[in-house]
Amino acid sequence: MDIDVIDAMEFESNKNLREVGSLATWSLSTYKIGYGIEQLRDDNGDTYWQSDGPQPHLINIQYNRKMNISHIALLLDYKQDESYTPNKISLRAGTSFQDLQELQLFDLEEPQGWLYIKLYDNNKPLRTHLIQIAIISNHQNGKDTHVRQVKIYTEREPLYHDKDLLPFSSLEFEMYSTII
Repeated sequence: MDIDVIDAMEFESNKNLREVGSLATWSLSTYKIGYGIEQLRDDNGDTYWQSDGPQPHLINIQYNRKMNISHIALLLDYKQDESYTPNKISLRAGTSFQDLQELQLFDLEEPQGWLYIKLYDNNKPLRTHLIQIAIISNHQNGKDTHVRQVKIYTEREPLYHDKDLLPFSSLEFEMYSTII
């Protein structure tokens, strides 16, 4: 399993990604009222999920069918959140909660902005039903955590795989050659 944290330029240069978090069922281990899944997924960097209980704090992202997951993006802000900011995150995957396997443990030093994680297994995106992001500990030994946004990405599938089948190569045709 190849798991890498990549920089924003590398992530943004890949125009073949689409966000598939809306296709999943999301759950949290705990949350304070008004700081739950809606805030974690609202595309607003000023809002956040805030946990409310003992660690580890869990974000569960579950799909009805196996999905190809190529990237996960987390928005964290140490300058605003200080002791609420995660400093140790475990990324796990499996077909159910009973068979989750840790893919990688990340140690973070005062993260600021988007953290992009690339997930590949033998040069193919990770194929899974369930992703779990576990916040193991926070900076300054903070108890509860803030995560501002989470995005899940897959690669777009081309409409056709054999270039010889459809010999058209005009710009207009290429514009519609992938599924959105």
